Amino acid sequence: MGNKPFTRFRVLQTLIANGKITLGGYRKNKIYGLLNCGSGKRMKTENRVFFTNQQEAIAAGYRPCGNCMPEQYKQWKQTNGTI
Repeated sequence: MGNKPFTRFRVLQTLIANGKITLGGYRKNKIYGLLNCGSGKRMKTENRVFFTNQQEAIAAGYRPCGNCMPEQYKQWKQTNGTI
């Protein structure tokens, strides 16, 4: 995506606009959520990862965000136990 922050930002903007990125994730805790989630906006850029869809995030071992995806999180919690 590029080493410079501005270049990375422009590439991400294009991928989001084209629908190739629909979800963002937090690398440290392996949590994914919507791009407009308040929790996700507070994380450092070096801890961010991006996904095309939920299947890709789940395949990478990430769980849904309880803040912006409460129904998916509730379902995940029921099938995977407590955190």
